[in-house]
Amino acid sequence: MARTRLAGLAVLAVAGVALAGCSGGGGGGDASNTIDGEVTGDIKVVTWRTDLVEDGTFDKYAEEFNKKYPDVNVTFEGITDYAGEMLTRMSTTNYGDVIGIPAIKPDQFEQFLEPLGETADFADTYRFLPAASFDGTQYGIAFGGNANGIVYNKKVFEEAGVTTLPTTEDEWLDALQKVADNTDAIPMYTNYKDGWPLTQSFGNLGVVTDDPDAPITMAEDPAPWTEGTDVYAIDSLLYDTVAAGLTEPDPLTTNWEQSKVDLGTGKIATMPLGSWAISQMQAAAEENGGSADDIGYMAFPANVDGTQFAVIGGDYNLAVSKHSASKAAAWAWIQWVVEDSGYTEAQGMISPVLDKELPPNLAGFTDAGVELMEINPAPAGKEGLINSIADDSQIDLYGPIYRQKLVDIARGAADGDKESYFAELNERWGASAAKLAG
Repeated sequence: MARTRLAGLAVLAVAGVALAGCSGGGGGGDASNTIDGEVTGDIKVVTWRTDLVEDGTFDKYAEEFNKKYPDVNVTFEGITDYAGEMLTRMSTTNYGDVIGIPAIKPDQFEQFLEPLGETADFADTYRFLPAASFDGTQYGIAFGGNANGIVYNKKVFEEAGVTTLPTTEDEWLDALQKVADNTDAIPMYTNYKDGWPLTQSFGNLGVVTDDPDAPITMAEDPAPWTEGTDVYAIDSLLYDTVAAGLTEPDPLTTNWEQSKVDLGTGKIATMPLGSWAISQMQAAAEENGGSADDIGYMAFPANVDGTQFAVIGGDYNLAVSKHSASKAAAWAWIQWVVEDSGYTEAQGMISPVLDKELPPNLAGFTDAGVELMEINPAPAGKEGLINSIADDSQIDLYGPIYRQKLVDIARGAADGDKESYFAELNERWGASAAKLAG
């Protein structure tokens, strides 16, 4: 695959959540317990990949790791509500040795995470560094990378008579209407009940306007939910699809695990998700009488002068706890699992290692002429600006609440319409932006 528009090597900043009751300091004051120390001891890896804990994949990784580092005992804990529970755990000092950095603000990294070194020293080795960097110091390395877009079932599209992938919202709605008219599949599945899948489309920020500085552009915009902006197009696509009756009939009963099976076997046509989901859909298809070859991946239906873009960025960043008693072992695990475990290859993800090739499951982007984009790091002093405005305005950009309300309005379960709700969002955002963005 042609590697285009890979200049920024960055990803959208994680959402900011203030945590109380946490203090700095690390390792119980043991000055010898550093990431450069002896690779020995016990480490617990706390992960969001519960599936890989349950199916033994991580145990197999640990066996391979021990061939290089025999004096380290690695155990794993998977958390289903990782994003929420980790924030609670981090109000203590006991939250594992290796973690995926949850939604804490960059200026809080030093409270909870062990510094790995200067960011500049990693720039020739890894992608996706800015999301886990603050003030020139690196605190985490991405476990893998994803593109943003939409997973779809090729067989359903073929049966529906959709011969060209949509590149505009109108074309998208037309394609989904063909699915509704000509097949028994649900055109688009929101996963409303689980909530977090609704947040996935926000990863497309920047593709509508070809703006690698989209987070700062949005932060400094007093009315970002206005036609012509990225977030307006992203949220309009959700609203208009629901309003057109092209989603599941009862969003209150959606089920994430079942949705993977249903998309894989052709009962669902599309789901807006990061490319990390492709392998899971393929596996679900194969396990339930479908075919992995039926799973496709398309860019968000928008274009700039005929060219489509797709943002690529890192998944959770793996980090060493400030309070780990085995920091060198934890850091050795991170480097090994990122570089040598084969995780990204098995998952069809983009490797954070710069000299590794992009995964074949993104070949559809090449066929469609999609250009890849990485979001630039925020300018100095504005690293957490979009997060601060989101917090102050109480609009959960990285959460499901405001999007669930958008769905409720679109399906007639809440008062208002798209224009009135976008006006409300603009009012709240504008007030906070005026106060914080200057």
